[in-house]
Amino acid sequence: MTQAQEQAQEQAKAREETSARRRFWTILLTVLSVALGGYLLYRTLAGYSLNQLIESVRTLPAGRLAAAGGFAAASYLCLTGIDWLALRAAGKPLPYPRVALAAFISLSLGHSIGFAGLSSGAIRYRFYTRWGLGTADVAKAVLFCGVTVAVGLMALGAVAVLVHPDLAREVTGLGTGAVLAAGLACAGGVAVYLGLAAWWRKPVTFRRWSIEMPPLPLAAAQVGLGAVNFALVSACLHQVLAAVSDVGFLAVASVFVIANAAVLVTHVPGGVGVIESVVVHLLPKTDVIGPLIAFRCLYFLGPLALGLVAFAATEAVFRWRDAGGAARPSRTAAPGPAARS
Repeated sequence: MTQAQEQAQEQAKAREETSARRRFWTILLTVLSVALGGYLLYRTLAGYSLNQLIESVRTLPAGRLAAAGGFAAASYLCLTGIDWLALRAAGKPLPYPRVALAAFISLSLGHSIGFAGLSSGAIRYRFYTRWGLGTADVAKAVLFCGVTVAVGLMALGAVAVLVHPDLAREVTGLGTGAVLAAGLACAGGVAVYLGLAAWWRKPVTFRRWSIEMPPLPLAAAQVGLGAVNFALVSACLHQVLAAVSDVGFLAVASVFVIANAAVLVTHVPGGVGVIESVVVHLLPKTDVIGPLIAFRCLYFLGPLALGLVAFAATEAVFRWRDAGGAARPSRTAAPGPAARS
């Protein structure tokens, strides 16, 4: 065995060990996140029987449920638009129907699996590489989507906190000055990002990766779509809560921003237990369990079921096409009688 072959084997072994370590820590963090979410959910639901939970959902008005479902659908539509923008920013645009399919499947599963950036990114990779994108292209698109979530959350958070500082102070336990500072920091972060998009044209290089700021129109679309997406999810939650309380939309938006900030830190799958705990804190004297169950079914469990079916169907189609493509060369590799004559 030559020295070059030995070095190649050592490098392959090192990559396998690194991959194994990453899998271990990913599994461990996922288990801990699920355990944390389960504890929070148990603490929220411990005082209710199964019959009480079912009855609390059945009493919700159909009109409110329909409106909440419409806002949930609009949110997922908005998320497909973010993916479409991400591929344009990466310089690898694809037809919208393909993007919509990959985005919906990856996000409907990623929202419930946890570590949404990694889980949905892995599913996106499976789709986009089949359609001609390289690893670096997919990584840029996933990063674009992650930044869109961050700036969108900051934009909506700035509006909700600065317009409704008393509620944010009550929920977080922070002083008025700290709440206003957080709101201004969110607004400042969005402004800095847009400023960099307008004036910073040098690529940022890390090892063999090179990332460029998107042009200002794309960055502005990021902020707009990101904020609209979170506003739509807040509207979905507001519709089910409005069936049992007169809570306002901005109050719900403030709470949802705070809950999502906690979810981004903990990576709890679907925010299980985190969203419930924060909403119960917002409305301590109101029975909100039924609305919260309805919200979870409309925004997480329903899309998860559709995403699983769509994922299985597309995988079957991909495998069928791969098998057909592999079979064609075997039928045409040998020359026919006419070619041999």
